[in-house]
Amino acid sequence: MDFMKFLPYLIVMAGVTYLVRAVPFLLVNKKIENRFLNSFLYYIPYSVLSAMTFPAILYATGSIVSATAGLLVAIIISFRKRSLLTVAIGACAAVMVAELLLTLV
Repeated sequence: MDFMKFLPYLIVMAGVTYLVRAVPFLLVNKKIENRFLNSFLYYIPYSVLSAMTFPAILYATGSIVSATAGLLVAIIISFRKRSLLTVAIGACAAVMVAELLLTLV
């Protein structure tokens, strides 16, 4: 794609990204006091990150079975309050073992 075709796409994307971030600052002048709204806004980043990450977890490996094994191991390790590195290593190890077992079957 040449630059003259790419430039309008870039400008529209930059404008939309800027508006999404700048409009709330322009519209809300004071601190938000509503407990419900504060709670809602607090959890938005976590829910968006989860919605973007969860499908990628299930389709990142060779099969859905090994992806599910890695996901379950990650959930179990994280509920035991381990570090992020430990959770990631455990999930990767579970996927590797599941993939090896699937090739044997």
